[in-house]
Formats: sequence, structure tokens, C-alpha cells
Amino acid sequence: MATASLDIEAVSAFLRTAELASFTRAAEALGSTQSLVSTRIKRLESSLGRLLLQRHPRLVRLTPEGERFLPAARELMAAHGRALSAFTDAAEHVALGISEQAVGPDIPTVLARLGAREPGLVISLRIEPSGALERAFEAGELDVALIRRFGPGRSGEVLCEEGFGWFAAANQVQRPLEPLPLVTLVAECGLRRLAMDALAQARLPWREAFIGGGMAAVMAAVTGGLGVTPLATRMAPAGTVDVGPAWGLPTLGRSEVVLRSQVTTPRARALVRELAAAFRPQRRVAPLEPSS
Repeated sequence: MATASLDIEAVSAFLRTAELASFTRAAEALGSTQSLVSTRIKRLESSLGRLLLQRHPRLVRLTPEGERFLPAARELMAAHGRALSAFTDAAEHVALGISEQAVGPDIPTVLARLGAREPGLVISLRIEPSGALERAFEAGELDVALIRRFGPGRSGEVLCEEGFGWFAAANQVQRPLEPLPLVTLVAECGLRRLAMDALAQARLPWREAFIGGGMAAVMAAVTGGLGVTPLATRMAPAGTVDVGPAWGLPTLGRSEVVLRSQVTTPRARALVRELAAAFRPQRRVAPLEPSS
């Protein structure tokens, strides 16, 4: 293959699309359009002489060649970011608050990706219940907050709306004569209160089986068969099922995942776009023809 130079914007488009598994999400993260992202990736594939992505109606997958190219693309974009920030006088600090009930246990992966994108940003992270993060944002203690909201709020961009289920290990056995074993986050968790109120209105007895300090602990407890937990379907761990209908448990309604931001600088706005793209549900897109 003839020597070719790589278009940084095309490599960036490929990397975003590969990591977010969506042209639409990648375009949002880049502040671009789906058609432009697609065009840039096609040009990159043409330049390399390799098909990097398989296009499907609702999903984008890496080809074997794309898998080989992905680590090199990450290294290139990281070096590009360092080069751009070489003459920056000072790092930029962003106070970010995230609710685990909105994001789940993948927070470290998301933050690592954001840090690689913008090496000049220093992220100060708070992981707390949504109510506490709302108050901190209103008090000016946070620049960005990603929360789950169960009722009306003052402001924010709604990333998605989700329903809930009662999840338990696949082999969990219902014991109708015993109180429902409940696995939840800390007492301030809004979803915990929602579940308790729903059980009280249905006059169903329950008991505290496990209270976790984080979603990883809650999911481990549920997977291990300690009890039932209320969760958004998107966040249900592998090996669990929604036992609500079969066990006669009350419906829990829906809530919104909301992003609140008051950042003003280009780098911080890029971080907000990346967060929004990562957690917004995928929209159906037409399949794209592979490059020749």
C-alpha cells in the first residue's frame, strides 16, 4: 500500500464511532453531523485501503482491521491532544458530579476516555445521590452534573427517559410468605425511596437484605442472590431477570437521566458533549454502504 498521511479529524471520527458504537453519538460528541462523520471515516478507510467498520441499521461494529487500527488511533489522538496543549499556560479544572443510578458502574471507563480526549482538563469528581448533586449544582459547587430525576426540575438537558424493573438473579426463588428481600443503594437514593413507597402502597412486606455504598456492590449482591433490586433496565447486570410481573410487584414508573452544565470554555463544552453522547440512547440510522 502506498504511503499515506492520516487526517486527524477522520481518525477522531473513527475513534468516537468505534467507542460509542454509533454514528449519531459520535457526531454529537464531535459537535458535527452524522453525514460528515460517515464521509470522513470512508475517506480514512479509502486512504488505508481497509474496511474499519461494519455498518448495521442500529449498530456499528469494528471489523478485524478496525480492531487492529483502534489502539494506534487512540495513541495518535492522545499525542495530538498533548501537542495541542503544549503551550497552554494552565490546566483547566472542571467539577463533575455523577449519580451512579444514572450512569452505573462504568464511570471509570467513561472518565478515562474523557481524560484521554482532553489532557488539559483536570476533572474533580463527586459520586453522590442525585438529590445531593442537584443541591451542589445549585450552590455553584459543580460545573457539570449527570443525575437521575424522578420529578420536575429547574433545568437540564434530558438525555433519555427510562423505565424500571425489579431485578434478581435468574435462579432466585420467590418466597411469598416471607418479606421481599430488598437490595438498594444508600438511604438517600431516590430510587430506593420510590421502591419503598411503591411496596408500601401495594401493602407488600419487605426487609432490608443489603444496602450498598455503590452500584458495583449492589449489582454483586443481586447477582449473588441476596435479594431483589429496583433498576433501570439498561443497567441490569448480566445473569439477572426482571421478576416484577411474575412476582406481582408494583410498577415503578419512569424517570429521566438529566445533564446539567454551566461550563463556558471550548474544552469543557467538548467534555459535556462527550458525556451527553455516551448516555443518550441510540437512534435508528440507515445502513451505510461500505467503502470500496
